[in-house]
Amino acid sequence: MTVYVGMDVHRKRSQVAIVDDAGVQQRNRNLANDPATLIPVLGALPPGTPVAFEAAYGWGWLVDLLEELELEPHLVHPSRCKAIASARLKNDKVDAATLAQLLRADLLPEAWIAPQATRDLRALLRHRASLVRLSTSLKNRVHAVLADRGIGEDRILWTGPGRAWLADLELPPIPRAIVEDCCGLLDALATPIGGWNARSPGWPNPTHGSRRSWSCPASAG
Repeated sequence: MTVYVGMDVHRKRSQVAIVDDAGVQQRNRNLANDPATLIPVLGALPPGTPVAFEAAYGWGWLVDLLEELELEPHLVHPSRCKAIASARLKNDKVDAATLAQLLRADLLPEAWIAPQATRDLRALLRHRASLVRLSTSLKNRVHAVLADRGIGEDRILWTGPGRAWLADLELPPIPRAIVEDCCGLLDALATPIGGWNARSPGWPNPTHGSRRSWSCPASAG
């Protein structure tokens, strides 16, 4: 008997709905996101059984598990799944069953499941981008402290001479403490941001051409 599986995946638990080829629901259970709990249910399915789930928080482990069990993962683009987004009755059981029915009818708005190497690269790029954003916010905080004290800046602060000028600048205790905290954190961030390529010769430079790894249409993750 051909079956179709829909999974509403959350951080700790998932709702698993199974429907047959006629659309009749065979099972709809809430299970912990633990292989010891999921394998007895998913592992009993025939090899090649399609399993649909949304590109929600932390889905990579599920792809690995499904492939180990010789099942067929289908990643659903969450912003394009109107059947779930517009449903009047929304709960985990309904969402999982809807995914299974859409999978059965071949109506899923699917996203590309990137290979693990590509997902790892994306994680690295996101990590570096978050460090750069944090660095920028710290610099802006220093600029704001100086502006609040009416101190003009006639030089770039983040060069050697600029940092020396900033260190010698007379400030009241609290603004000085804020500036020192920000500069200390900037120094700590300079190592992971500046030494990105020194970690491994096989890693790409995230400032040169890596945008291409994000550009696959309807990709998620």
